[in-house]
Amino acid sequence: MRHRAYYYLCLLLVVLDQLTKQTVVSIFDLGESVIVNPYLSLTYVQNYGAGFSILASGTAIQKGFLLAVSITASCLIIFWIYKTLAIYRQRLFGQFFLLSGALGNLLDRVQYGYVIDFIDSHYGQYHWPVFNLADSFIFIGVALILFERRLPST
Repeated sequence: MRHRAYYYLCLLLVVLDQLTKQTVVSIFDLGESVIVNPYLSLTYVQNYGAGFSILASGTAIQKGFLLAVSITASCLIIFWIYKTLAIYRQRLFGQFFLLSGALGNLLDRVQYGYVIDFIDSHYGQYHWPVFNLADSFIFIGVALILFERRLPST
């Protein structure tokens, strides 16, 4: 299997995401929040939509659509990984972080019909939408891909 070590990284990240979500579910009641510091709280929410709770009304069609998008995105990322040469390490790290995040949230959608979120960052009265580790992995993956070091052209 090509890129075996990266798949192990992906598995580790997905397990870490799922463990943190299960820990939050077992400790917190839905909507419960604990302040960690002036900028961070742990708040258990269920996101029935996509990023920033887009399409969160929770109709069966919307749930099916979001599930289909998650599966399609994961398959496309895997295909992209397959086409990426091993010399592009930063791109591969980015792709596997992206895949880890997509799979972590996909597992939630399949298992519960929603995504478990719990990281609540805020400043004063302003709150960023609550997110999870999988969302962070997606952000890191996109950043690694976008800011990939390019070799000077000859």
